[in-house]
Amino acid sequence: MLKFHQIVLRKFLALFLALFLIVGAIVYYWIYEFYINSTKEALLQDIELISFQIDKNSDLDTLAKKVKEQLNLRLTLIDSNGNILAESHKDKSKMDNHRYRDEIMQSDKTDFGYKIRHSKTINKDLLYVAKKYTIKNQTLYIRLAREIKGIQDEIFSLGVKIFIVLVLFFIAIFTITYKINTQIQYETGKIVSFLKSLTKKKKSTYIKSNYSEEFAHITNLLTKVAQIIVKKEKQKSKYTQRLQESNRQKDDIISAISHEFKNPIAVVNGYSQTLLDDEDINPNIRKKFLKKIHKNGEKLSELIDTLRLSMKLDAKSQTLKTKEINLYNLVQESISNLQISYPGREVFVEGDKESTIQADEMLFGIVITNLIENAFKYSEDEVHITLSKEKIEIVDTGIGIAEDDLKNITEKFFRVHKNSWNNSLGLGLFLVNRIVNLHNFKLKISSSINEGSNFTIIF
Repeated sequence: MLKFHQIVLRKFLALFLALFLIVGAIVYYWIYEFYINSTKEALLQDIELISFQIDKNSDLDTLAKKVKEQLNLRLTLIDSNGNILAESHKDKSKMDNHRYRDEIMQSDKTDFGYKIRHSKTINKDLLYVAKKYTIKNQTLYIRLAREIKGIQDEIFSLGVKIFIVLVLFFIAIFTITYKINTQIQYETGKIVSFLKSLTKKKKSTYIKSNYSEEFAHITNLLTKVAQIIVKKEKQKSKYTQRLQESNRQKDDIISAISHEFKNPIAVVNGYSQTLLDDEDINPNIRKKFLKKIHKNGEKLSELIDTLRLSMKLDAKSQTLKTKEINLYNLVQESISNLQISYPGREVFVEGDKESTIQADEMLFGIVITNLIENAFKYSEDEVHITLSKEKIEIVDTGIGIAEDDLKNITEKFFRVHKNSWNNSLGLGLFLVNRIVNLHNFKLKISSSINEGSNFTIIF
């Protein structure tokens, strides 16, 4: 493993190289384009001046030589058919037709044409700029060219200067960093020694640094951490007890789930085994057994759906599909479904039968069903439901809920009664509370022992 100063050195070298390559590339292409554009502009200005000279002087060959001597540029004058009228650097009679040169064709379509390519005539890379003129009622192409090598030399010279500046900058930064690194190594050494002491029986609980605000903050935190560790070791037995309590709660939850699944599974196994063992069983009894198996299969499916919904609500991943719902219709549907399992139970629905809310019909149906079923389970008398635009109240006159239990009644897997007849999984009111909160409604519960309970959802 590398030391801190080695890491810093490598990072700086990598940073310098990356900086140089990036800046170098940007500067090169920017300067290159700048020089090319500047050269084109200069050549266009020279072409404009040459066009005035042509109008006054008909000796084109002399003009071409003059441009070569005075401006050190290559001048080529071309007629509309591509024939060379004058050339500054070669015998024009030995030159090919230039009608289809890129810069000539481009000047026919735009204000001017340009091209960078190697010239076989003078064996150099040139920047050609051509412009079309009409002089003395004749079409004439004036083309000037400058050697690219001069442009590249200027760019290289600028690049060398930038490189030198970057090297000097890097040396300065590295020197400063090295000094900082040396001090940081000293401070980190103190921290490492302090951390090592924490692993020993005789622990150091104090460290301080005044080098920088960050180190002062770190050492202050380490001091607090050391003191906390000492305190935590003294509280170890308390945390162990809490862990054991958590394990007991986990076992209770597993026990509740297994208990709920055990009965329907036992029924399915028992009846199916009887059907398998007795092939000649009475058809009526067979049908009865199959109904039992089907009913308990549905119960298992409902239990699984309830557990899945509880996990979604716990993880806050359940989405809402809200629409306008008539409360009275939703309540009547829940009552109708429940009276199959609770025949003969009376429910009185009062209040505004036209009241509606914006809610998820499936989820809010679970809320209403759970609350009414709770009233059926824990009371033998009738259940009263009152509807309004502001709230819905479900009131029973059953065994009620103790004040201590009301605090935890909406917790997951919490069961008030331990009686054998109570097969609750402990998720009913948990689902109710989470779904109500998901709709931004409010659940209010009041109850008295042996008098009954009042569940109110305020919209």
